Amino acid sequence: MASVRIPRAAGRRPRGGSDRGSTAIEYLGFLPVLILIGLAGIQLGLVAYTAQQAGTGARAAARTASQDGLRGSYERVGKASMTGWVAQRSRIAAPTGGESVTVKVTVDIPDVLLGLLGDRTVEKSATMPRD
Repeated sequence: MASVRIPRAAGRRPRGGSDRGSTAIEYLGFLPVLILIGLAGIQLGLVAYTAQQAGTGARAAARTASQDGLRGSYERVGKASMTGWVAQRSRIAAPTGGESVTVKVTVDIPDVLLGLLGDRTVEKSATMPRD
């Protein structure tokens, strides 16, 4: 009597070698790449936010330094116009200029990429006419 061959169901593997859990291992291998991409996105957002805040601080400090009665308080006003953690990392240079006042603000950018970028700063300046 001839043996009858029974076809396997589509997509089923023969018994013996098992690939159970291999997909989970592949995801675990890719997880560090996904984390790095996420941290890079956060870092890019911090750079943009810090630059925006530095510009706001520079404009406020220059506006204050351009007014006759308020010239001495430009640094306090500039830092008050920024978010607390950005203001703590900022340095506001003394105003320069003759008919107009220019103030430069430098802010250290926080690093979430574990030192991959090194020390980075953003620098913004603003010029206002003297009153």
